[in-house]
Amino acid sequence: MNAVSAPEDLAVPVIRMRGISKHFGGVTALENVDLDAYAGRVLAIVGDNGAGKSTLIKILTGVHQPSSGTITIDDESLVLDNHSDAIALGIDAVYQTLALADHLDPAANMFLGSELTRRFFGIPFLDNRKMRKEAERVLDERLGVKLRSMNVAAESLSGGQRQAIAIARAVYHSDLRVLVMDEPTAALGPQETARTLKLIKVLREEGLAIILISHSLDDVFEVADQVQVMRRGRRVGVVNTADSSSQEVLGMIVGAGAEGETS
Repeated sequence: MNAVSAPEDLAVPVIRMRGISKHFGGVTALENVDLDAYAGRVLAIVGDNGAGKSTLIKILTGVHQPSSGTITIDDESLVLDNHSDAIALGIDAVYQTLALADHLDPAANMFLGSELTRRFFGIPFLDNRKMRKEAERVLDERLGVKLRSMNVAAESLSGGQRQAIAIARAVYHSDLRVLVMDEPTAALGPQETARTLKLIKVLREEGLAIILISHSLDDVFEVADQVQVMRRGRRVGVVNTADSSSQEVLGMIVGAGAEGETS
């Protein structure tokens, strides 16, 4: 079960990557990789370290440019010269590091780099009250998260709460269509892992295309609709979670039955 056809009710992927290769000097990081991501579905990308997962999503989010291959959104070709280009097209990512400023409160982190302002006698000032209200609204209405206080530094929050702020920052813009999540449950305890997986399900229900990178097959089979397995820079198969098992996926990751690989 190394490849699956497109779901009948989701004929056109939001994102389609075809024949993506990436070379860093004499090193081939990716070779002829395809990817399809659909609205309202979670695609998990799994594989050992060095399999090419991070390079692939960095190409999708404009951090790297492919050496060859094409990317389309709604069947329209696109070229991503940088991360800002991806965000403008509705593609964003929440990386494992979260990129939060520990000394700032949740609202300031959510609007970091895109602060809301108001003018007083023509002079712009930060509109802290509006940013706090908007942060509370997005956390509550979009993610179902309520923090005990919005007046604390991010460093004092739990790992799951910090994850929620990073997700809220990405989904704040109404034109977001594709969200990449890189190891969102890494270093979280069982309860916070469960909360984060619940957030992923909420975002899926809202119609976002979610691309999840994870080393935890338990998490993958909890939330993903499909799993794409990478090994040594190639796509070796795609399976539907409803028709597969963690044992089968693990076998694909380690190379059992490698003669049946597909790109």
